Amino acid sequence: MNDYFQFRQFRVGHRRSSMKVGTDAVLLGAWADVTQVHTILDAGTGTGILALMLAQRTAGQAKIDAVEIDHEAATDANENFSASPWADAIELFHTPLQQFSPKQKYDLIISNPPYFVNSLKPPDVSRKNARHTEAMKFNDLIAFAIKYLQKSTGRLAIILPSAEATLFTQLATGNGLFLNRECNFKTRKHKPLERKLMEFAFTNTGLQTEALCLYEQNDDWSAAYKELTAPFYLKG
Repeated sequence: MNDYFQFRQFRVGHRRSSMKVGTDAVLLGAWADVTQVHTILDAGTGTGILALMLAQRTAGQAKIDAVEIDHEAATDANENFSASPWADAIELFHTPLQQFSPKQKYDLIISNPPYFVNSLKPPDVSRKNARHTEAMKFNDLIAFAIKYLQKSTGRLAIILPSAEATLFTQLATGNGLFLNRECNFKTRKHKPLERKLMEFAFTNTGLQTEALCLYEQNDDWSAAYKELTAPFYLKG
């Protein structure tokens, strides 16, 4: 297995990080709305894939902050940012989100967050921090978004499994954030719902719902998935 993943315009090295490049991050980075976005926070950046995808989508014009608690992942992210075409647009902060105090508010906060709340925890500390909510609880992310999102135009974009998505939506709604966009993702049409991509804001504009399937037949990517990820994947 390679210790990196090559995208069209950048490479993500993940030699040190316990969590490798996966479909969740690619989905979210391609799906998130970057219209009129000038300031971005990637909360729990890992190896930096979301920050890099959004830097590509905004042509390096958005100011992107990336926060990561894990030392190994942050080291990978720092190398990935430095080697990318958008090194000047992305700043890494090796700190817990709960201790991060930015100097500006954000048009977009994006996160592929830890989501295992009560499940058996892996012995590896780095993998535990990446996958379990102790390092960044849902309430912590919501509280941060409420404090640091632009009130009129700010958006929070996130991806979670179905049950955790329901919990997160309840918590966000209870704190004044409205779910305005969602995408229900399955790997195959006959499979149960596997992920929800969600976008929240302070203004309720009405819920827009879409569905996306990874495979059409056999192991062929669906036309919709190809179209969404075409700016990034070499394949397809």
